[in-house]
Amino acid sequence: MAELQSLEGLGAAMGAANNAEAPVHERKVDAQGRSYATGKRKNAVARVWLKAGTGKIIVNDKDFTAYFARPVLQMLILQPVLASNRDGQFDVIATVEGGGLSGQAGALRHGISKALTYFEPELRPVLKPYGFLTRDSRVVERKKYGHRKARRSFQFSKR
Repeated sequence: MAELQSLEGLGAAMGAANNAEAPVHERKVDAQGRSYATGKRKNAVARVWLKAGTGKIIVNDKDFTAYFARPVLQMLILQPVLASNRDGQFDVIATVEGGGLSGQAGALRHGISKALTYFEPELRPVLKPYGFLTRDSRVVERKKYGHRKARRSFQFSKR
């Protein structure tokens, strides 16, 4: 790396770094007109196919309202579609496995968001500020030896 001798040289070097082109996101659609994405949350993995349609969401060969009975989880899944004003425009077919229902719903939301950006790259600036494209990396902490759980110690007995 070349050494900079003055502040002007530093300004020129920084200007060259700022002129680097931003990444261009391209449309990723297969021959059937579907976009595919994988969403993850905790130990759950969702494989999501998104295509133009009427707004049906099928999860593991069931309607998503039957698979995710709690209204909170249904609302969580619909967040990226509603935030991008694409309600009723896309059909989603997904398979989820691993983890519990809450983790599967989060994985499905992540997968739908990624599939939307692959189908329409101009939706990326709309979904990114809400954090829909970021994988939630929080997972359960492992149990340590000499402890009852990850951090909880055994009860101390004085006598």
